[in-house]
Amino acid sequence: KALAERGQAVRGLVRSVSLIRASSLESLGVEIALGDVTDRDSLDLACRDIDTVYHIAAMYRTAGQRDSVYRNVNVGGTKKLLEAAQAAGVRRFVHCSTGGVHGDIKSPPATEDAPLSPGDIYQSTKLEAEKLARDFGLQSDLEVVIVRPMAIYGPGDTRFLKMFRGIANRRFPILGSGAIFYHLTYIDDLVEGLCLCGEVSRAVGRTYLLAGPSYTTLNELVSVIADEFEVSPPTLHLPVWPFWMAGAVCEAISIPFGLEPPLYRRRVDFFTKSRAFDITRARTELGYEPRIDLQTGIHMTAVWYRTQGWL
Repeated sequence: KALAERGQAVRGLVRSVSLIRASSLESLGVEIALGDVTDRDSLDLACRDIDTVYHIAAMYRTAGQRDSVYRNVNVGGTKKLLEAAQAAGVRRFVHCSTGGVHGDIKSPPATEDAPLSPGDIYQSTKLEAEKLARDFGLQSDLEVVIVRPMAIYGPGDTRFLKMFRGIANRRFPILGSGAIFYHLTYIDDLVEGLCLCGEVSRAVGRTYLLAGPSYTTLNELVSVIADEFEVSPPTLHLPVWPFWMAGAVCEAISIPFGLEPPLYRRRVDFFTKSRAFDITRARTELGYEPRIDLQTGIHMTAVWYRTQGWL
């Protein structure tokens, strides 16, 4: 949508199951190409006459999926898209990874050169794909740029809905101390950063962390959301380890049968792993400057949830 509003001709690769959601983009002049990142023939057609590819498709922590599915989509799909892009003469390839490849940040804030420590199959396959894209750029004429966004939120997102709803209803216990760091990125800021990665010549061959203007503790984040709903912040803190063990058991039982586990270890990780990043490189080299502060972003997200009738 942002690219179309910038006056660019845009083609979007869309799976058949997403056609209805994507139909609204056609009114903006976006061309829809039916396909999938695991289908090389559809990628060849999608990349034809394209100058810049923004690769933001991924298998994202879908319940009940085996590790092989993540590798097939996140790694295998990236390889096929890189090959299709090169064959079609694409100039630039902006590859969307994740700040999660850094794992728990021991010495915050982390830069792009901080240690890499993916904590689950999603993050591991995203790191594999990132390395694949980087190597491809070194060995070909394709201009590759790596993006690592962090904790995306805003209108259109539902991952934080349970948290907002729980805090609004005074039913959101915090696991652990709540002193870990968290770094949110408002969707409009991220989109601007992605566009810059496709436009700025200096970005070629570089890796960028894209995050909001500042990070905060989980306790502070919860307080900001509570203020939005004019309720007291939650005071109940529970021990982490029983929930982590329960999550491991739920996954072991549910995933082999393709079932949705009632509790994931990754949900517990939300309360235990620090995420705090230094975006100096993106600011300096791209001119990236996130504009939405946490209070404003939380408010606009809550407003959108209300318009959907979810709060």
